[in-house]
Amino acid sequence: MILTHALRLTCPRCGGREFVYSCEPSCCFNHVCVGCRAAFQTATVALGGKLRTAVPPDPLPECTEPAAQCCECRSVAVYQLDDDRCVCTDCGALLQIELGDEPA
Repeated sequence: MILTHALRLTCPRCGGREFVYSCEPSCCFNHVCVGCRAAFQTATVALGGKLRTAVPPDPLPECTEPAAQCCECRSVAVYQLDDDRCVCTDCGALLQIELGDEPA
């Protein structure tokens, strides 16, 4: 069993690590950096491979914490590993989180 953690994002504009996510998971994935107020959307990219022994963090992250959707199965059960890769605990996909500008 491999333990995971809540997502830890870093703002590409100011380097801040505190985000506000005011939507519900699986809605829009818009996040706002507390430090510079830049808005970003989370996305995932498959790194290849599966890690089926990963389990969600205990306790689960609050619904206002950063979230991302798995690009393979569309689940929001995406969590961080100790090596900063991410994994979907529903399908096992190894993932990388990307932050993109909020759509206009």
